Amino acid sequence: YVCRFLIQVLLRILTRCKVTGKENVPEQGPLLVVANHLHAYDPAVLGVSMDRIVIFMAKEELFHFWPRAYAISGLGSFPVHRGKLDRKAIRHSEQVLADGMALAMFPEGSRSESTQLQSAMRGSALIASRSGAPILPVGIIGTERLEWLGWVSRPRITVNFGKPFYLRKGKGKVTREELAEYTDLVMERIAELLPPQYRGCYAGKVAKGHED
Repeated sequence: YVCRFLIQVLLRILTRCKVTGKENVPEQGPLLVVANHLHAYDPAVLGVSMDRIVIFMAKEELFHFWPRAYAISGLGSFPVHRGKLDRKAIRHSEQVLADGMALAMFPEGSRSESTQLQSAMRGSALIASRSGAPILPVGIIGTERLEWLGWVSRPRITVNFGKPFYLRKGKGKVTREELAEYTDLVMERIAELLPPQYRGCYAGKVAKGHED
């Protein structure tokens, strides 16, 4: 709680942060939070934008720099090793949801250097389909400006919370085709909460969905 309070104070002083759709965030119960990823401090920004404690799955490399490791650990983060199937991280994630807590993931797996959405990894869709937990999509805008000189101008940051939705809970093993479909659906819901220039490879899917 001390870490969370300090981050909130710093954000108020150093940025102009706006949060929309906060009424869409369930106050309790299992919840899988999925968001786009622009900056290493996205977990901190997202974590303090919610009124409930969120446990983060974060890439293992983020824990190498101690100030950042302190901040994200204080927000309840645990490491995941990218580039391989980290069964330990998956089991931990499923336990977090089984305990009725909120788990946050960045499906892209790494931050976008261009601010545009990248092709997502399938871990979040896998965990969602196996757990049956509601999914809360989030669009983060402006954190790419959180560089040392950027703080001087108090950059505008926006965190948009969408409405929770569900994937079909798999009774058996989820097929690759189903997992790909679920992953696209998760990313489309995130893309809908972002300006067109941030949607990247999912821009066309959002446009098609609106036409349908």
